[in-house]
Amino acid sequence: MKSSRRLFSNCFIGLMLFFSFTGSAGAAEYDGVIEPFRVVKVGSSVYGILETVNVDRGDFVKKGQVLATLQSGVEKATMEAARARVEMEASIKSKQANLDFYTRKKQMNEELFKKQVLPFSQMDEVETSKILADMQLQEALENKRLAELEYKRAVEVVNRMTIHSPVNGVVVERYLSPGEYIENQSVLKLAQIDPLNVEVVLPVNLFPSIKIGMKAKVIPEAPIGGQYMAEVKIVDRVIDAASGTLGVRLELPNPNHRLPAGLKCKVIFPEK
Repeated sequence: MKSSRRLFSNCFIGLMLFFSFTGSAGAAEYDGVIEPFRVVKVGSSVYGILETVNVDRGDFVKKGQVLATLQSGVEKATMEAARARVEMEASIKSKQANLDFYTRKKQMNEELFKKQVLPFSQMDEVETSKILADMQLQEALENKRLAELEYKRAVEVVNRMTIHSPVNGVVVERYLSPGEYIENQSVLKLAQIDPLNVEVVLPVNLFPSIKIGMKAKVIPEAPIGGQYMAEVKIVDRVIDAASGTLGVRLELPNPNHRLPAGLKCKVIFPEK
């Protein structure tokens, strides 16, 4: 009698284990977690005082959107001064006019020199003046080029004091507020949730059958529910010997951010 009960109990436990890892039509089902595709802590590459923080926790942001700015009055003034130097054309125009004058003068003097009306010393003086005028023009052009580079540098300095979003996503945490000093700190924490990652741990015996690119069904926990298709992107090549398992990551499209990250889920792989 006891052996019959023990046999029944063992059969019952075996059936429970079977159904816990088996979905409809014999498809394997495993526990998983839906996570953000990418989590980014956003800060500044320069130190200073925060002037604005334009978003808060829960706000959706787009890639390239201005999230925060540092006080940059001095840097902007330097940029404007550099821009003004770039736009200055008087020096180049005057040097060009001087060169044109000596070019014409040399042409006229060459005719006189050929006719032996003009002495060599005057001809040499005109040629030297033209060479000097040409060098002065080149110097003015080089100064303009340096001014352009200085302006470009000033613009980059100002841009580095503006913090942009590197991803399309949602603000997870806001660490600092306007008026606070920032140095080697994060201002915001962002999460990209389209697509989503689905992390699942599988028994090692499934390693030969799980392939990158294969599809699987993802069922988020209640109250979200529903069924969604995800694609295998990563299959770990290092097995956890202690538990006899391996990690697998799937990518789940999430247009319009209809699914939140951080959910538990069931992952059903197709029957082989």
